[in-house]
Amino acid sequence: MNMVSSIDPEVGGPTSLRAQSKLKTRRRVLDAARRLFMGRGYEAATIRDIASEAGLSTGAVFASFVDKTDLFNAVMAEDFQRLMEDLRKADAPDATVEDAVLTLFKAGYAFHFRQLPLLQAAVSLSWSHGLGGEFGDRMSYNLAMDILSTILTRGLERGELVPETDLRLTAEVLWDPYVANYRRALFDNWTEEQLIERSRAQIHLVLQGLKA
Repeated sequence: MNMVSSIDPEVGGPTSLRAQSKLKTRRRVLDAARRLFMGRGYEAATIRDIASEAGLSTGAVFASFVDKTDLFNAVMAEDFQRLMEDLRKADAPDATVEDAVLTLFKAGYAFHFRQLPLLQAAVSLSWSHGLGGEFGDRMSYNLAMDILSTILTRGLERGELVPETDLRLTAEVLWDPYVANYRRALFDNWTEEQLIERSRAQIHLVLQGLKA
């Protein structure tokens, strides 16, 4: 009698079921952690609280994550993937360079203003524990640079920018104030509209000296 199907994950055996169960548990933990990090901040949300919110034991949480920082990093990594998707969708190929960059940043502000408490927790943690780079891991930063570089390349090809434009450096110079502007929202109570107008002026200032 062939018993392979009872243990082979490729045919839906117990190993496959265990893997699915682990994924479901991980999902419950991540969702519960996001709610508590949003509601209480990083420091106040304990592993015990997160486990209770998820309807699980603390052991189940530690089976998926090393510690609270690891769990928070996972929540933020998911957020940055969603943010990158929003930024990609916001790309406006037919717009001028200035308008395309502003449209990109507006999508970023809209995303984070929906969950400012989580962003504030990320800023705090990046200062105290290091979060793989400010506001997320290096991969997210590189993806953002790629999108900005694509916008700038189109502008260069259309003759909007001078030929000697350093695309990577320009992308970095545009991105840095965009990120820094979030502190205005977190600590000075700036609105989303105020951040957009500040970005509009910053983008114009950076690109003005590069226009053909």
